[in-house]
Amino acid sequence: MSQEDIVREAGTIPSAAILRHGLLDGVPHGFFTRQGGVSQGPYASLNCSTRSGDDPAALAENRRRVARAIGVAPAHLLGVTQVHGDGVVTVTAPWPVGQGAAADAMVTDRPGLALGVITADCGPVLFASADGRVVGAAHAGWRGAVGGVLEATLASMAALGTAAAQVRAVVGPCIGLDSYEVGADMRAQALAADPAAEAFFHAGRRVEHFQFDLAGYCVARLRGAGVGEAVALGVDTLADAARFFSHRRRTLAGGGPIGHQISVIAPAGATGLA
Repeated sequence: MSQEDIVREAGTIPSAAILRHGLLDGVPHGFFTRQGGVSQGPYASLNCSTRSGDDPAALAENRRRVARAIGVAPAHLLGVTQVHGDGVVTVTAPWPVGQGAAADAMVTDRPGLALGVITADCGPVLFASADGRVVGAAHAGWRGAVGGVLEATLASMAALGTAAAQVRAVVGPCIGLDSYEVGADMRAQALAADPAAEAFFHAGRRVEHFQFDLAGYCVARLRGAGVGEAVALGVDTLADAARFFSHRRRTLAGGGPIGHQISVIAPAGATGLA
């Protein structure tokens, strides 16, 4: 797609293509689907990953639409270089697109800044204080969740003055229990780090394989850390090809390029549209 085509197609994301939860009412947020963008081919249409092979102009327009939907300037839609760990960045000022530090979560209390995590089966988790003034966003695959990224996010919010009991958290669209078959080695690693994970592994369809409830595990970890309220949307990314990119779906189909959806939150009262 040419730059001229993208300019011609510049628009907004339909509200139906953005998932929200009442627990975060009053806080600008959205679990964006793959719908409502301008990317084509395997990236169609709202790919927001700066590390994909997508057309840079299409990617920039997609992210502009997301920023507008949240109510911030496009340059203030921020992300980190996700590494499946437990690192958290406390955001005080914007950085250039695609140049975020290696981490898997962010927190901020600065109006006008928006925190975005990229997923294609992992769990996007959005956090907000009761007054909406302190927010967080975490990328929680099984490694990050087992490794403590959710608890680390809460600790960073506490450093900004918000205790865990004052926090509301929502786990967004991710690979679901019925879709997420894992091997015995993954289960063993999870149980070695956190024996309580046993409750979230169920009998698989093949010998020495298990179905893992990633969203349920994330909610349990959040509640165990003392969060005020925690829920999951219960939306399975692999099972819904029309609305979501899925790494596992792509793998089962033999590989190839893939886009990623974005989940975003900003402090209540965020301003800064440009």
